[in-house]
Amino acid sequence: MSSVAVLTQESFAEHRSGLKDVEITEDEAYIPTYLEAFPPLPDKGTPGEKTGEPAGAWSKIRPIKASVITQVFHVPLEERRYKDNSQFGEGEEAKVCLDIMQKTGAHIELSLAKDQGLSIMVTGKLDSVMKARKEIVAQLQTQASATVLIPKEHHRFVIGKNGEKLQELELKTATKIAIPRSDDPNANIRITGTKDGIEKARHEIQLISAEQDKRAVERLSFEKAFHPFIAGAYNQLVQEVSQETGARISIPPPSVPKDEIVITGEKEAVATAIARIRAIYEDKAKSVIVVEVIAPAWLHRFIIGKKGQNISRITQQLPKVHIEFTDGEECISLEGPTEEVEQAQAQLQEIIKDLMARMDYAEINIDHRFHRHLIGKNGANINRIKEQYKVSVRIPQDSEHCGLVRIEGDPQGVQLARKELMDMAQRMENERTKDLIIEHKFHRTIIGQKGEKIKEVRDKFPEVIIIFPDQQQKSDIVQLRGPKNEVEKCAKFLQKLIAELVESSFSISVPIHKQFHKNIIGKGGANIKKIREETNTKIDLPTENSNSEMIVITGKKSSCEAARDRILAIQNELANLKEAEVSIPAKLHNSLIGSKGSLVRSVMEECGGVHIHFPAEGSGLDKVTIRGPAEEVERARRQLLQLAEEKQVNNFSVELQAKPEYHKFLIGKGGANIRRVRDRTGARIIFPSPDEPEQEHITIMGKEEAVWLAQKELETLIQNLDDVIEDSMVVDPRHHRHFVCRRGQVLRELAEEYGGVAVSFPRTGTQSDNITLKGPRECVDAAKKRIQEIVQDLESQVNVEVLIPQRYHRAVMGPKGCKIQQITREHEVLIKFPDRDESQEPASPENGDTDLIPRKCDIIIVTGQAEKCELARAALLALVPVTIDVEVSYDLHRYIIGQKGAGIRKMMEDYEVNIWVPQPEQQSDIIKITGQVANVERAKQGLLERVKELQAEQEDRALRSYKVTLSVDPKYHPKIIGRKGAVISQIRKDYDVNVQFPDKGEEQQDVIVISGYERNANEARAAIVQLVAALQDMVSEDIRLDRRVHARIIGARGKAIRKLMEEFKVDIRFPQPGSEDPSKVTVTGLPENVDNATDHLLNLEEEYVSWQCRTADDNKALAKGFVVRDAPWNAQGNKAPDMSSAEEFPTFGSGIAPKQTSAWGPKKC
Repeated sequence: MSSVAVLTQESFAEHRSGLKDVEITEDEAYIPTYLEAFPPLPDKGTPGEKTGEPAGAWSKIRPIKASVITQVFHVPLEERRYKDNSQFGEGEEAKVCLDIMQKTGAHIELSLAKDQGLSIMVTGKLDSVMKARKEIVAQLQTQASATVLIPKEHHRFVIGKNGEKLQELELKTATKIAIPRSDDPNANIRITGTKDGIEKARHEIQLISAEQDKRAVERLSFEKAFHPFIAGAYNQLVQEVSQETGARISIPPPSVPKDEIVITGEKEAVATAIARIRAIYEDKAKSVIVVEVIAPAWLHRFIIGKKGQNISRITQQLPKVHIEFTDGEECISLEGPTEEVEQAQAQLQEIIKDLMARMDYAEINIDHRFHRHLIGKNGANINRIKEQYKVSVRIPQDSEHCGLVRIEGDPQGVQLARKELMDMAQRMENERTKDLIIEHKFHRTIIGQKGEKIKEVRDKFPEVIIIFPDQQQKSDIVQLRGPKNEVEKCAKFLQKLIAELVESSFSISVPIHKQFHKNIIGKGGANIKKIREETNTKIDLPTENSNSEMIVITGKKSSCEAARDRILAIQNELANLKEAEVSIPAKLHNSLIGSKGSLVRSVMEECGGVHIHFPAEGSGLDKVTIRGPAEEVERARRQLLQLAEEKQVNNFSVELQAKPEYHKFLIGKGGANIRRVRDRTGARIIFPSPDEPEQEHITIMGKEEAVWLAQKELETLIQNLDDVIEDSMVVDPRHHRHFVCRRGQVLRELAEEYGGVAVSFPRTGTQSDNITLKGPRECVDAAKKRIQEIVQDLESQVNVEVLIPQRYHRAVMGPKGCKIQQITREHEVLIKFPDRDESQEPASPENGDTDLIPRKCDIIIVTGQAEKCELARAALLALVPVTIDVEVSYDLHRYIIGQKGAGIRKMMEDYEVNIWVPQPEQQSDIIKITGQVANVERAKQGLLERVKELQAEQEDRALRSYKVTLSVDPKYHPKIIGRKGAVISQIRKDYDVNVQFPDKGEEQQDVIVISGYERNANEARAAIVQLVAALQDMVSEDIRLDRRVHARIIGARGKAIRKLMEEFKVDIRFPQPGSEDPSKVTVTGLPENVDNATDHLLNLEEEYVSWQCRTADDNKALAKGFVVRDAPWNAQGNKAPDMSSAEEFPTFGSGIAPKQTSAWGPKKC
């Protein structure tokens, strides 16, 4: 790392004064000569000329080679492939050249010589030129072929590494060279190209073969132990032999189990190299010994030293000695000449003795689970220990599952490091473990997707181990383990997180009548989405097939209550619901609710699905809320009061068992059977809900006598149901399909309603009209009666045709057929749409006119009871969209559409219609609205209201467009605007107006335009006039301040000058760069303030200038300059150059102002 010393003027003066009596050395006093400081450029010599003097630094500059070359070659007439000269430059030759230029990127020019030969000039980069030349020769010159015979073993040298030599040869000679495969016995190489190219290629191949004839390959086998001595230290010896002889010597590396040394090169060089190697081997074989030195294995790496520096020092002094260390063993092998081995042995033993005296090691066993804590974040702990105690600590990898930690280094440091590591391990063994109770349902949320959230917690508390139970255990215990403080912090953090989760997981169920669910969802889920977003809650509605009416809201308690209120408000708007409160003692609430809500549920079902809400348990409140249709609410209220009275008087109950399939028959249609029993006995009968485990238990509650009577009646009914019979009845085969269609839905309903009675119809294809019923006698009789009713109903059904043009069918059906499904449910009819007819539909009048001949594809069939079919027909026709025209002024269309169509889109969503606005080029006032009649009328009213709003806005804009002008001298404009527009912005805000100043270049530079409401514009004008009057009382005074002090007075980013202006309540203007009078400063303000500010500025100038003069004097005394000896101007008759002369020192390019070293400018007094 380099350092920089900054020498100030004061420190330099102090330094100089302290060196006055110090003797200056010869190097410090040395002054360079002119030629040394400014060496001359070398003279340009002739090519190849050598001078005795070195060229200096200039000789190092390498000549720049051109990247673009040009080659010219000639194709004789007899070798030209295209000899038709009548169209030179336009025939095949030109096309070929153009194609080659596109492929290679080279530029080609053709010319015709007098002998009708072809001259070709190719320009471009070397690689492109060579490729182009080869292509030209191949395509424009006639080709010949020849063979050349060389030994088969020389072929690989012609090919070269990766075929590079062959490619280079082909490019160089512009030929195609074909070399036979290695398994081909033929040794002839075929050359194809021009005669000249073939001769060149043949010559080059023969040269390569001749060169290989001179080369030889020899292999020598010596014991592996002698290879290092032949190679020498760092392969120096073998490199010397290779350089002296020119032979290539390959010695296998120590890791390769081969003892063969390969020598290649020219025959004489190979022979000389073999002789040298044999001499080295014989010499070493006579004098080499092997010695072993014993040293602990852990000490080996210290003996070797950092980057092998200790061993390198020995091997450099004794290059013939080979030293080998073996992992895990204590022996160090030394091999080499006797004397050198003994010296190396002595040096090694000395190093080992020194290391044993000042180094030690220790091994401690620490549980591998704690290793990462020992290391610390990014190795912080272990690096601190290494640096503090000057030791090396080796901790095994986690994958090894080994607890052995090794410490090596200074004995005292090893012991201290060992103690600290043991203390850390002891602390970790004594870590605190804390169990947190977190509900299992929150575990997945805390862990997050792919463990992202728990990773953030672990990163925040890296020393704490967080263990979650397995998913299958369903345990709520989460374990934290780590240092006490960290565990506590982590526990508090998790508890806070859990509290937030619990708060946001509050859930309430809101009972909403099933028919209103679609209204709460809204079109495309608009209503429910809006409630979810605005209340930040999760709202789950039951599926369409579910009988549940509960909407579940999840989130924070306050948010859930807000969402519930909004949902209830929607229901209350849509239905005439009543809410009543009944006072029942809190102690009776649990008994009225019954086991798992069975009793209160039976009351709600009997009373037309009213909703009964009891206060929370423990609240002590007596009020019970009932909500629903007015009549049913009153009925439920009476029943609750009756039940409460019964509970207070006598509370007796028994349980009765009956098969679940009998329950519906016992209850009867609309609860008729069970109501008769209750009216006769006065007891309450409660059937189990579908989610209760005991489905066979029926509970009877009330007075003891009433309960026994009800039990007796129910037992009689159940006994009759157990009496199974088989009966049959006749049903016309044309009605069979109604019972078995839709996977036997009607039969399933019969079985559920009539005690599980089994109804069997004959197989399809048989002409039988007899059906079989099997089950309890009463159930069979009731089922037969119901089947007869269904058959009568089917026979009385009619088909009604509804004519609706095919183009409206999709709109009538609604999304996924929801509108049709609603009509079929409400009116109990079947609706069948015709198949689509893709032929051209005839034009028809709008809005349901039916004068045209109906087509088959336009007729919808409605099947059911006559009255219900008519109602369904009316409902279908009401769904047919109509189109109306609304006249709206063309000028308002763009405001109705809104930005990017947002306005028109919102209206279409709100009113569920389609609105068509004419194109701008039509300039039409008619807007078309298409949709259902009711929706279209609502949309029309909404559109007209929007038009009224826009017209009101237009009138408002007209009122705001009132303008008033004001003539103000331009010199006051900056003051009216204020700094960064502060003053004028305040005026605009206070008076709600727009103030426009003249642009540069306008003729009337003094006119200010104010626009807004008439009253506001006049008030703003008066405010500006008042401001100008105050400005006119001000005076301006020009003073001259030395321009060197301007920057100091202004301060960094104008901070100092702003403070002055605020202090003296004046405006101070400094001259712009390049102004005629750079010293003139203008002060503007009230006369007294201007005088005070001027005096202050002049005082500042005097202080700054006097300080600058003192600084300049000190600098002159210290200035020495750059001095050289034997300069040209020191010679007799010469004079020193004039530094200020433009002739002697001309300026290059445009003049550049000297860079000032200070805000004060040049150092002048």
